[in-house]
Amino acid sequence: MTAVLLIEDDDRIRLSLTMALEDEGYTAYAVATGEEGIAEQRRRRADTVLVDLMLPGMDGYECIRQLRRDDDVPIVVVSARDDTHDIVAALEAGADDYVVKPVRVKELAARLRALRRRARTVLAPVTSVLTFGALEIRPEAGEVRLDGVAVAVTRTEFRLLCELAEHPGLVLSRQQLLQRVWEYEFGDERVVDVHVGRLRQKIEADTARPRHLVTVRGLGYKLQP
Repeated sequence: MTAVLLIEDDDRIRLSLTMALEDEGYTAYAVATGEEGIAEQRRRRADTVLVDLMLPGMDGYECIRQLRRDDDVPIVVVSARDDTHDIVAALEAGADDYVVKPVRVKELAARLRALRRRARTVLAPVTSVLTFGALEIRPEAGEVRLDGVAVAVTRTEFRLLCELAEHPGLVLSRQQLLQRVWEYEFGDERVVDVHVGRLRQKIEADTARPRHLVTVRGLGYKLQP
C-alpha cells in the first residue's frame, strides 16, 4: 500500500486530510513541523510527501530542500498561498507539484497516482540519442549533455525535455504538456512555465534568447531542431 507523509501544522487540516487519504486507500501518517517531517521520512521513507509552506520553525521551502537532499521522493506542496512567486519558489526548492488549499481530495489522489506512475515509468523511445545542436538527450540512459558535458536535471525536467524532443519543432501547449508529462487533465499551467524556466537555466547560454527551448507566444513551447 502506498504511504504518504503529510507535514501540516494545522491540527484540523492534518486530521481531516489524513483520514481522507486513508479513505482513498493510502497509508497516511502526519507530523506538525518540518523538523519532524524530515526525521519521519528518514525513519519510514514514505512514497510521497505532502508539505505545507507555512510551518512553525523551519518553513516549507527549507523542509523541501532538505528532503530533496536526502532522496528523490515525489514532493507535493499543499498550501493556501497561490501567488506565482510562492509557486515558483516551492518548485525551485525541489517540489514536483503544487496544490492550492482548500484541497479537493479526489484531485489530490489523482495527482498522487500520476506522480507514482511517472516515478516508475522508464522512458525508452526508438531513437537512443536525440540531438539538437550541442544539446544531446539520451532517454534510455536518462542523460542530458550540453557540449559533451552532463547536465543535472530532475526526473520531471527530464520527462519534459524528452516529450519536447520526441516532437522536434512541434509546438506543444502548456495543457498538452500537463497531460503528457504530469498526466493531469487539468492543472496550474504555471507548473509548466517554472520547469521550462529551470531547464533553460541549465541548457541555454542566454535564457533571455533561448536557442533550444523556445516559446511560441500564445501557443506554447517547442524544442528547436
